[in-house]
Amino acid sequence: FSWPEKRVAPMTVGDTLHDLMASRGWRLADEWRQRANKIAPTIVGGSKKHGGPDLGPTRARKAWAELGVDGLGIANDVPDEAFQGMPRLTARMVARIQGFPDDWGLWGGKTARHRQVGNAFPPPVAAAVGLGLLESISSKYTTRMIGPRLTKRDQGNTPKLKEVSALISWGRQV
Repeated sequence: FSWPEKRVAPMTVGDTLHDLMASRGWRLADEWRQRANKIAPTIVGGSKKHGGPDLGPTRARKAWAELGVDGLGIANDVPDEAFQGMPRLTARMVARIQGFPDDWGLWGGKTARHRQVGNAFPPPVAAAVGLGLLESISSKYTTRMIGPRLTKRDQGNTPKLKEVSALISWGRQV
């Protein structure tokens, strides 16, 4: 086992979400971007026991407030041009922060979509863990990740579909 190498510097909340915040002409989006200049606090899926979706317990909501985000709930839509105050995040924004591609399908109402994302294992982490496992159990193929996607295989070799299928089947039995 070896610890993963640092891949890329994390993006701030402002840099990650600015285009979405500005998509309906919110005139304070640039100002908000400057305030949201840190990485996101941990995303949680919300609890059925404690009501609808929000951005976490009191301490997490305070951290979101420091970034200029109202963490008491999830928004139906992005701010429009006349919006005043701290915006709430949409389920799509939360998905992007978690590392889901923008074209990833989310289904159901606002609460269901937020819970799908908040309770999920972030895709970049899943990819890193999966590739780490593949490297650990397969000395024949060495894979490297550059950014969030597998982009290069050393020696130009790729495992055959049959070998990958066998590996997946083995993983399901464990």
